[in-house]
Amino acid sequence: MIKVSALVANRHATSITIEEEFFEAFLAIADELKLSRNQLITQIDRTRTTANLSSAVRIYILQYYQKKLTAPK
Repeated sequence: MIKVSALVANRHATSITIEEEFFEAFLAIADELKLSRNQLITQIDRTRTTANLSSAVRIYILQYYQKKLTAPK
């Protein structure tokens, strides 16, 4: 588990604790979407349905890759 500091909406400092593998996937997604870490965290924070931001990040990553797998080729 690693702790990652983030700035939500350029104004709210927070941190998430996630497994290293999830963090690597998070960084890959941010890179693919051409977003900074903070921009992607902000996007996830705005749309999350769970109270825990770390859980929301994991769910986002899972859903992101599920959509890629089921997208028409």
